[in-house]
Amino acid sequence: MARSSSVATARSRFRTVVRRLSAALAARCSVDLRALAAFRIGLGALVIADLIRRSRSLSAFYTDDGVLPRSALFADYGEVYSVHALVGEPWAVALLFALAGAFALALLAGYRTRLAALASWLLLLSLHARNPMVLNSGDSLLRMLLFWSVFLPLGARWSVDALRRAGAGTDADAAAGAGGSERDPGADDGDESATAGPSGSAVATVATMAVLIQVLLMYVTNGIHKRGSDLWMDGEAVAYIMQADHFTYLLGNHLAEFTGLLRGLTVLWIALLFASPLLILLTGIPRAAIASLFVGMHLGMAVTMPIGLFPIVVVVGFVPFFQTPVWDAAERAVDRFGPPAALERWRARLESVGDALASLDASIPRPTPSGALAGLRARVGRGRPLLSTVVPYVFLVLIVLSSAQAVGYAETPDPAENALETVEMDQHWRMFAPDPTRTTRWFVTVGTLADGTERDVLRDSPVEFDRPPRAEATYRSARWRKYLGNVASTDNENHRSYLANYLCEDWNRTRETAVENVTIHQQYERTDPYNGSVVAANGFELIEYDCSGEFIQDE
Repeated sequence: MARSSSVATARSRFRTVVRRLSAALAARCSVDLRALAAFRIGLGALVIADLIRRSRSLSAFYTDDGVLPRSALFADYGEVYSVHALVGEPWAVALLFALAGAFALALLAGYRTRLAALASWLLLLSLHARNPMVLNSGDSLLRMLLFWSVFLPLGARWSVDALRRAGAGTDADAAAGAGGSERDPGADDGDESATAGPSGSAVATVATMAVLIQVLLMYVTNGIHKRGSDLWMDGEAVAYIMQADHFTYLLGNHLAEFTGLLRGLTVLWIALLFASPLLILLTGIPRAAIASLFVGMHLGMAVTMPIGLFPIVVVVGFVPFFQTPVWDAAERAVDRFGPPAALERWRARLESVGDALASLDASIPRPTPSGALAGLRARVGRGRPLLSTVVPYVFLVLIVLSSAQAVGYAETPDPAENALETVEMDQHWRMFAPDPTRTTRWFVTVGTLADGTERDVLRDSPVEFDRPPRAEATYRSARWRKYLGNVASTDNENHRSYLANYLCEDWNRTRETAVENVTIHQQYERTDPYNGSVVAANGFELIEYDCSGEFIQDE
C-alpha cells in the first residue's frame, strides 16, 4: 500500500510539473488575437507599400528591358521558381504586381485570410526570385513573416472573415481555438491545433511560437556576428556608420558630430541584442517594455538611414510580442477617452464595407460538391490540424538549425538546407556585421556619346568624380543602392555587363544622341568620425562596355 501511495504521489507531482511547464510555455508563446489582427493589417499594408515602391523601377529590375533579362537570370541562377520569370514585358509584370496587390488588400481586410496570406507569400517569393540582386534583410524578414502568417488565425478579429462568422453565429474566439465543422478552405476559421492562452483572447500554437522565435533569431544571430567586431564591442560602430553618407539621410545627416551620443546608441543597441532572449522569457508588460525599446530603435533607424521598409517590417514583426494585458489596457483607454471622431467615421465606413463584402460573399451561389469531391474535402479537413502543426514545427526546427549554422555552432543536413532554400528561409542576418559600413560609396557611369561628349548616363547629369555633398542622393532609391553595391561585388562580374547593357539601351531608347560606350566606376572615401580627416579615398573601374559589342564583355 505504501509503495502504491508513493507511486501515485510521484505521478501526481509529475503531472503537476508538466502542467506548470506547459502553462509557462503557453504563456510565453501565446499571442493575443487582436495582436494577430493588427499584425495581419500591417503585413497587408507592407506588401502594398513594397509593391508601390518596387513599381518605380518595375521595368529596370523585373523585365527583359532591365538589368536582368530572363536569359541572364536563367544563365546565372539555373532553375528559377518564379511566375514573374515567365513573362518579360512590362505590362505583364504590372499585371502580376496588381494581382499581388489585390491579395495583399484581401489580407489587410481579412477576406479569405488564409488564402490571401498564402497567395501573398507565394507571389512575394516569386518576385524575390526574379531578381535576387535587389534584396535586403527587410525583404527576407517580410517573406518569412508572411510564411508564418499562413499558419496563424489572422482573421479571428477585425476582419471580413470574422463578420462572416458572426453572421453565421460562430464566435471568433471559438473559431480561433477550435474551428467549425463546416470549413471554407479559403477563409481563416481559426486553427484547430490552437490551445487557449492565459487569456481567452489569446492563442498558443506552434505557429505563434515560431513567429516569435523568427524575430528573436534575427537579433540573436546578428548579435553573435557583431560580437566578433572590435568596433561594435568598443562602442564605436554607429559613429563610423554615420560617416557613410550613402547610408544616412534626414536626422542622420546631422548626427555625425555627436560622437558621444552615437557611442551611447552603439552600447544600447549591443545591450539590446544580447538581451533579446528576454523577448521570449518575459511575458505581459515586461515583455512589452523590452519590445518597445526595440521598436523605438528601429523607428530611429527609419529617420536616420535610407534602408527602405526594413525598420517598418521589423516594427510590424514586433506586434505579436504585445500580449493581452497591453491590448486590454489600450481598449480601456479607448473606452475611457473615446476614439477621435474621424477614427469613428473611418471605423463605421470600414464596418459598412466589411458587412457588404460579407453579404456579397454569402450571396454567391456555390455548387453542391459531388460525393467524391465532398469526401476529398472531408479528408483534407481532417488532415488540416496535423498539417497546421507539423509544417510549422518542422520549419521551426530548421530555422533554428540554420541560425546555428550561420554563426558556426551547427551544420544543417543537406535535405534540410534544400528545404530552407526552396522556401527562402535561410537565416543569415549579417546586417552591419561583423564590421559596420564606414565608407561613403558612390558610382559614376561615364557614357561617351556619338557626338564625342560625356554624360553620366545613370543620372543624366555631368560627369563628376568628386565626393557629392549628399551621397545618398546619387542613388535612385535604397533598392538601387543595394543593387549597385552587389554589382560591385567580386562575385558578380557578369552583372556589370548586364548593368552597362541596360544603361546603353535605356539611354538610346529615349535620347536622340546615342551612347556608344559606358564605363562604370565606383568611388569611395573614408572619414575619421572624431576629427573629420579623410583616411582613405580612391576609386576603381568596374567595366568599360562597348554598347555595340557582345552582351557579356570581360575586362
